[in-house]
Amino acid sequence: MHARPVLKWAGGKGRLLPELLGRLPSAFGAYHEPFVGGGALFFKLASQERLDDAFFSDINPALIEVYIALRDCVQDVIDILGQHYYDEDYYYEIRALDPATLSLAERAARIIFLNKTCYNGLYRENSSGQFNVPFGRYKNPKICDEPNLRAASSALQRVDLERRHFSTVLDSAQPGDFVYFDPPYQPLSSTSNFTAYSKDGFSEQDQVKLRDVFAELTRRGVRAMLSNSSAPLIYELYSPYAVHTVYAARAINSRAAARGKIAEVIVCNYDENGTLLSD
Repeated sequence: MHARPVLKWAGGKGRLLPELLGRLPSAFGAYHEPFVGGGALFFKLASQERLDDAFFSDINPALIEVYIALRDCVQDVIDILGQHYYDEDYYYEIRALDPATLSLAERAARIIFLNKTCYNGLYRENSSGQFNVPFGRYKNPKICDEPNLRAASSALQRVDLERRHFSTVLDSAQPGDFVYFDPPYQPLSSTSNFTAYSKDGFSEQDQVKLRDVFAELTRRGVRAMLSNSSAPLIYELYSPYAVHTVYAARAINSRAAARGKIAEVIVCNYDENGTLLSD
C-alpha cells in the first residue's frame, strides 16, 4: 500500500494536493520540505515514485523524532502503540509523561497516540514546549494503523531528517532541486492567530525572513513553491512571483460553523513552463 500522513496536522495539505500537484515542476533533483508537518505532499510524491533524494526538516523536535523513529525503528513504535488505549484518564497520564524519560520509539508512539486521541487532532505547545491539547471525543479512534506505519517507514528510508530552522535549506538545496514551504500561515485576523506548532510560534518577521530565503533560492536556480494564507502581507511579500489564489476546506476552527472553504495562496518562483522568475 501507499503511505498516507501518519499525523493529523493543523494546516495539513490533503485537501490541497490536486492544486499543489498541478503546479509542480515537470522534473527536479532533490526534494526539500523545511516545514514537514503531516507530509501529505511528500507521501503522495513517494507513492508516485517521483522522489530520489529527499530532505525533511522542521523546528519542532517531537515531530522530527516521529519520522526518525518510523524510519529507523518502526516495529518498536508499532509494538508500543499497540499497548495504548482510548481512555480519558489514561490520555492525561500519557500527556503528562516527561519525554526525556522515554526512548525514541516511546516518544514517537506517545505523539502519535496523543494526535489520534486529542481534541480535533490538533498539535499545540505551550510556551514551555509542552503538548497541551485536551482529550478528544471519538467513537473508536484507530490508534495503531500498522499497515500505514509500515508504508510510511518504507517511504522514509531514503529521507534525510533533521531538526533545523527553515533558513538552513540554503545549506542543502542545489540548482535544479525543488523546495516546498508550508509554514504556519499568516493570520487573516487577530482571532485566527494559530502558530503554536512549536513553543516559539511564527511571527510576521519570520514571514519576511522566509520570503528572503525564497528569493535567495530563486537567485541560486532552485525552484520553490510555498503555501500560505490570503493575508495582504503574503500578496505583498511575493508580488514578484506567480501567486495563485485557491480554495480549500479547513477544519482547524473549534466551531464547526466557522469551518469551510477559504482562500489560500500557492506561490511559485517559476512559470507554467518551469522557467524561474526573477524578483
